[in-house]
Amino acid sequence: MLITLKNGQREFENGMSALDIAGQLSQDLKKQAICAKVDGEIVELWQPINKDCTLEILTFEDDQAKRVLRHTASHVLAQAVKKLRPEAKLAIGPAIDNGFYYDFDVDEPFTPDFLKEVEKEMGRIIKKNDRLERFELPRAEAIKMMEDLGEPYKVELINDLPEDAALSFYRQGEFVDLCAGPHVPSTGKVKAFKLTSTAGAYWRGSEKNKMLQRIYGTAFTSKDDLDAYLARIEEAKKRDHRRLGRELDLFDIKDEGPGFPFFYPKGMILRNQLEDYWRQIHREAGYEEIKTPIMLNRALWERSGHWDHYRENMYTTKIDEQDFAIKPMNCPGGMLVYMRRPWSYRDLPIRSGELGLVHRHELSGALHGLMRVRCFTQDDAHIFMTPEQIRDEIKGVYNLINTVYSTFGFPYSVELSTRPENSIGTDEMWEMATNGLQGALDDLGVPYTINEGDGAFYGPKIDFHLQDSLGRTWQCGTIQLDMNLPERFDLTYTGADGEKHRPVMIHRVVFGSIERFIGILTEHFAGAFPLWLSPVQAKILTITDRSNDMAKELQQKLEAAGIRTEIDLRNEKIGFKVREAQMMKIPYMLVLGDKEVEQNVVNVRTRKGETLGNMTVEDLIAKLSEEIKAKGIN
Repeated sequence: MLITLKNGQREFENGMSALDIAGQLSQDLKKQAICAKVDGEIVELWQPINKDCTLEILTFEDDQAKRVLRHTASHVLAQAVKKLRPEAKLAIGPAIDNGFYYDFDVDEPFTPDFLKEVEKEMGRIIKKNDRLERFELPRAEAIKMMEDLGEPYKVELINDLPEDAALSFYRQGEFVDLCAGPHVPSTGKVKAFKLTSTAGAYWRGSEKNKMLQRIYGTAFTSKDDLDAYLARIEEAKKRDHRRLGRELDLFDIKDEGPGFPFFYPKGMILRNQLEDYWRQIHREAGYEEIKTPIMLNRALWERSGHWDHYRENMYTTKIDEQDFAIKPMNCPGGMLVYMRRPWSYRDLPIRSGELGLVHRHELSGALHGLMRVRCFTQDDAHIFMTPEQIRDEIKGVYNLINTVYSTFGFPYSVELSTRPENSIGTDEMWEMATNGLQGALDDLGVPYTINEGDGAFYGPKIDFHLQDSLGRTWQCGTIQLDMNLPERFDLTYTGADGEKHRPVMIHRVVFGSIERFIGILTEHFAGAFPLWLSPVQAKILTITDRSNDMAKELQQKLEAAGIRTEIDLRNEKIGFKVREAQMMKIPYMLVLGDKEVEQNVVNVRTRKGETLGNMTVEDLIAKLSEEIKAKGIN
């Protein structure tokens, strides 16, 4: 059979497995192989290949291979728990981003000490290096086997599968589990693992079902990689925006309003700096700011399609016996703004931006600080244009987003998502829209990946995945072409031919959600925000009471120059005051003692512990003002 590899084509004996082929290519590749991809489909290494095909041998460097290894690790976890607690009932155990989990029905919650026992048992299972064997059973036999094993959740899963579905199982040693796969060849491939936490989880995610016990873990092919990951996790805990939000007196979530953030005065300074920056760059890019109501009637949401397709996530009420909904999205209001008057092709493009507060009902279990909330401010913009303007407008939006992410020091990747199966619109419309997005990226020379079939049902999109200081990625910015709402709202403009035409519409966000972006920034900078964003930019610290008058005068001068300043006149040791200011992540500490007063200078220190020495007030103001204006990120 003829196998197409990354570096060319080679003939191999019919029926060879991917693992055998990997061995002929390189013994090192065979050792590192996790799974394979045959004609784009992930398969197990031991599966025989009986046709000409394209073959990729995947190692742990590949994200899909990581998921395969971690899926097997979840089976090892389940086998260990069943060994220690035979009465435990198995639910599901998938691989997830950066790890895996398994859900169990047990009478008593899992404890940290029990997790240690489970880890020891998992180590024994991995050391045995049992092969994973796949087999299939007819439905009746599959149900009987799971009933005999006392696994009611597996029986429920089987009954919910289509009649013609293949019912596959995997065996490793004495352990058997219902699973579609794929898996690594043997348990010994899971070289390094760690169980990280436990949590409650409703069966199938429904509050109506029983609460199960979930064990989370992660797995790697080397201990060094595992240790590096665990170190990043510990660092992430230190940077947790929820903890820092409270410690730095920025923001918090209260029990009285789950999912509804409170912003304190210092948090509002941070937020307002972001919003002021947003307004500045949008004015420069030719946008006009609008504001649409937070609540609109049912007829509008029916017209937009949200009432039929998104109602369970909307907060609704009645006013004068008429149904209203608090907006979960800003777009329908933006349609009404466009519809306020007739437009000509000479008026286009129209760029309107809105910092719009939206509300969405999220399940309580999904809420997470500022990252997942029930009310948030989207930095929406809607651009209405002619088809000929698509490419230039996309490039303009890309450049704006690039400017913002570069300002905060975020590297990012770009993904183009194309037409899904459940799309609306004609082939011609989709071709025009997709070519517009792709052509703009090509014109800009931007590297991007194509995510086939993952566009919105109403149009293709470009997503921006930014990377923070811990290497985590966040999907924030997006550019979406919409062929649905202009049609639903019968939007038109008069063309050069005097006829009515349908405008092309772009939805786009840069921050995505102001609240979530603040959460990301807080963790990215570990609360030590750049000077221009810091709620307090400098703190004046006195050594003796004799410095107080100069300290107050200095504060007035700094505030007059637009530098946000606090003053600490307490009768405390200067070392204590400095450490306290450093703990609050204040960028600059300005120390005043008898010598500084005598010489009319300020001793300048940074939150990193650097001593910059004495400066005149004028030089200090010039330095800080220049750094603020440059929006440096240090």
